[in-house]
Amino acid sequence: MVMDALVYHPAVSHYNRFVATTIGRDKALRTLQYFARFLAWYTYRTNHPAATVAIFEAVKKNFGSVRKAMRLGKFVEHIKAASVAADAKSMDPILRFLAVGRQLGYAGYLFMDNLAYFDQSGIKKFEAAARLQKEAYRAWLAGLLCNVAAGIYTLYNLQMAARKQADSQDAEKAVEAKKLQKERSAVQLQLVSDLCDCTVPSSALGYANFDDGIVGLAGTLSSLIGLFAAWNKTL
Repeated sequence: MVMDALVYHPAVSHYNRFVATTIGRDKALRTLQYFARFLAWYTYRTNHPAATVAIFEAVKKNFGSVRKAMRLGKFVEHIKAASVAADAKSMDPILRFLAVGRQLGYAGYLFMDNLAYFDQSGIKKFEAAARLQKEAYRAWLAGLLCNVAAGIYTLYNLQMAARKQADSQDAEKAVEAKKLQKERSAVQLQLVSDLCDCTVPSSALGYANFDDGIVGLAGTLSSLIGLFAAWNKTL
């Protein structure tokens, strides 16, 4: 009876729906990968035994490799998304431009990252792999910056809309105000996630001097934001 209560518990069903999604598994692995990156840095800086540091380095490396394999071919999805965004004539022109830029940036990142994976995994070694990975980081950063700009622009528009309704006592407009607040919170959370993610390519490219501790914690935070979003979508 106890086992039946556990097996048929709604939380178990929710967990199964979550792990059945690629995005759910990816976000879970990403959280562990970046937290391991932070722990590898922390244990090294605090003079823990080399064997302890090696454990977290191995987790970071292996989970990163698994995630790269899971992303093989995913660039096609972003190319299609860019095309759909370009055709969305009803969308705000600025947001449409930024959406296309974001999706093309992500597509370029994933395409070059896919190619570099074959070298990193030892399947096929080639000299251009290091440069491809660097260009992949540039494309990712460009996509992230487009999303950051879109987030800031959206927050500005929401703020302007909220001001217009601030003096209204109409019940319908009060509901609309709550809807605007909910949308603003979602955009703010995504903006935090994007800014955290920016630390990864900007550090790898040498644009910013972030150590693995900062990058690991920032990556963990953005991963947790994505993980909870994926979890809520499977409710």
